[in-house]
Amino acid sequence: MVKDGISIPLNLLNPADGPMAYYIVRNDKLLFPICVFHTDKKNYTALWMQCAHQGAELQVSGNELVCPAHGSAFDSSGKVTNGPAVNGLRTFPVSVLGDDLFIDLRKRKA
Repeated sequence: MVKDGISIPLNLLNPADGPMAYYIVRNDKLLFPICVFHTDKKNYTALWMQCAHQGAELQVSGNELVCPAHGSAFDSSGKVTNGPAVNGLRTFPVSVLGDDLFIDLRKRKA
């Protein structure tokens, strides 16, 4: 983890046998993990894995994040696909810097 974000080697997201659908980022300094979805060949989304309903840690289920507490579900962009949550997930801007994917923790993605 760097001062303003997290840097992940792209080879973790793009192994030799093909791209992963997602990668979970865990760090002792983060209250919840971040899920990085590899949405297509060049695009990634980074989602805070805390449910927008009551704050439980989310689990990955296919291309969604699902809350084990009350069943809320969110797509790979963080939008609600199943309630009771009404708000989407916190997302972070991501960018490719050389051989790394950088997750900017300073701000939410617009």
